[in-house]
Amino acid sequence: MKFRYVYQKVVDLKSNEKTQAEWMLSAAVGQLQSEQRTLDQLREARLETLSAIQREMENSSSMIKLQELQRYVDYLEECITRKISDVRQAEINVEKKKSYLTSKMLDEKIWLKAKEKSKNKFMHEMLLREQNELDEMATVRFAMKAR
Repeated sequence: MKFRYVYQKVVDLKSNEKTQAEWMLSAAVGQLQSEQRTLDQLREARLETLSAIQREMENSSSMIKLQELQRYVDYLEECITRKISDVRQAEINVEKKKSYLTSKMLDEKIWLKAKEKSKNKFMHEMLLREQNELDEMATVRFAMKAR
């Protein structure tokens, strides 16, 4: 007789939910990395523009060119501020997904433990049945020899 767990579909469901939570966390981490890369690119562009302003000042360039570069730096500062907010939101999202994954992993673990206990009980009962059959066979043999 083979072990068949009554709630196997629930165990499978919990496993699938955990897998989905892992995928969701992976997507959230990817989004966070993307936001951080964009933030780094904005900061780099700001530094390059500040260097360009420095060079223009050394070359005694026109005031219009300097004002244009300064407006661009101001624009980049605004973009950086918004992107920092986006990064924070992405970090919060990653933490939520981690928490969700943890709860799904716990659910799966509980059901797997219940399945394991059920299987151990089944195996114990099977061993008892086998032992009873062997005992009965031994009793019958002894009784046959005694006659």
